Amino acid sequence: MTIALSRVDEFAVVTLDRPDALNALSFELLRALAAAFDQVAASDARALIVTGAGPKAFCAGADIKELTGRPVMENRAGAALGQATFAKLDRLPIASIAVINGFAFGGGLELALACTFRLALPSARLGLPEIKLGLIPGYGGTQRLPRLIGEGRALELIMTGRTVEAEEALRIGLVNRLVDGDPVAAGVAFGREFTRYGLPALRLARDAVQRALDLPLAEGLKIEADLSTLAYATDDSKEGMGAFMDKRKPRFKDA
Repeated sequence: MTIALSRVDEFAVVTLDRPDALNALSFELLRALAAAFDQVAASDARALIVTGAGPKAFCAGADIKELTGRPVMENRAGAALGQATFAKLDRLPIASIAVINGFAFGGGLELALACTFRLALPSARLGLPEIKLGLIPGYGGTQRLPRLIGEGRALELIMTGRTVEAEEALRIGLVNRLVDGDPVAAGVAFGREFTRYGLPALRLARDAVQRALDLPLAEGLKIEADLSTLAYATDDSKEGMGAFMDKRKPRFKDA
């Protein structure tokens, strides 16, 4: 078994389960992840937690022994598989939370970058070390990292291949928070800060941010206006505003 898909209350939990290989991303594991993300998308989960089995690694990256001696087109197909798998994660209708315990290198960091949020335990070590092998990231790292931390910092990490520890990762915006204890429990505690709200508004908020990232401000504002107008049309918005007026807690119904 390469992954475990489980449930904790309203959270789906995907655990990379190759601790003997530091949860390295074999092609088998990538295909299993793609299938798991499809299952999560079709479920009633309100958020997804992604983590790695064992105390040493979230995911140490690609399984290098699978990458050597292959024809060029197989290398291209491998990059396409990794990108397509992480695109499924990026496009989930619910938010995802990577809880990084130990190493998150190469494809492991690219997996975390495709999540909505990233939490780091004190043991977290993050990096894109492909340059040390004469390679560059191929599962989205050159695209998602600069969008998250800026071009200059992203190029530094990609072109030096250096490792970032948890405190620095927080300082440069690579992770959202530092957490401690059990990774899944930490993910659940963080996720409950937003899963109590209505899913339509959560989806519209993510969509407004993500769709406008690469657009001029004026175009982004148009998207925000359109999506905020849609939010007013939901039953949850009527409940939320009514509850505010009545000085009570809202009872959202995801409608």
